[in-house]
Amino acid sequence: MKTIQVEDITKNIREMCIEANHFLTEDMKAAMEQACKEEKSPVGQQVLSQLADNLQIAGQDMIPICQDTGMAVIFMEIGQDVHFEGGSLEDAVNEGVRQGYVDGYLRKSVVKDPLERENTKDNTPAVIHYQIVPGDQVKITVAPKGFGSENMSRVFMLKPADGIEGVKAAILTAVKDAGPNACPPMVVGVGIGGTFEKCAIMAKQALTRPVNEHSAIPYVAEMEKELLENINKTGIGPGGLGGTTTALAVNINTYPTHIAGLPVAVNICCHVCRHSTWVL
Repeated sequence: MKTIQVEDITKNIREMCIEANHFLTEDMKAAMEQACKEEKSPVGQQVLSQLADNLQIAGQDMIPICQDTGMAVIFMEIGQDVHFEGGSLEDAVNEGVRQGYVDGYLRKSVVKDPLERENTKDNTPAVIHYQIVPGDQVKITVAPKGFGSENMSRVFMLKPADGIEGVKAAILTAVKDAGPNACPPMVVGVGIGGTFEKCAIMAKQALTRPVNEHSAIPYVAEMEKELLENINKTGIGPGGLGGTTTALAVNINTYPTHIAGLPVAVNICCHVCRHSTWVL
């Protein structure tokens, strides 16, 4: 049995919130650089160049990559042989988010009530997803999610008869409807299967997978490649101003589902696909 003090969770999440909002992961930076080289449209090239400059300045001057520093989404894979001491784990996670956003001078965008709209002034609470796994480690992924792209996301409750072609059509529909509002080039996270809520969580988590990695399931990997190619043929382009780079990746997660259903969720992320993963 491994014991972890919850104050260590707080300290780590504080740093992860700041890191994720100032630096993209190496796979995302490489994807952006590749897009700059391959973009065919002059306007698209100009937009991508500006985004690259923005990314460099953000890291050098410790300025957030985007003014929307998002709502903090936390994925926690907790080893079943881990014991937490020192207080509530959930309180410790939210305290880490509070410190990260306050001490890091990150924009506070969370409201206490969805209808009354009073700002919490510290970007808490976070949205936390827990998973119990074998082992004695805790894997934490902090993924700040801006709402320009979040608002463009969709859930489709398809019929089994719609099949794989219906799934592809739904994903393309979501991307086309999003258009420039999702701040392309985008990363498209997809969840297929499970239930209404399960497919949405899978789509969100798919955004944290490196964009240079495909699904381990051969037919799903092929679908990811085909969809990326078709999305980039839509002409939406960088910034929605036209071009050949509308998306950097399509990441698909799947899960068993009911004989009567085919749930599909599409969670779109803008070119600032932010996440930081640490293991304790």
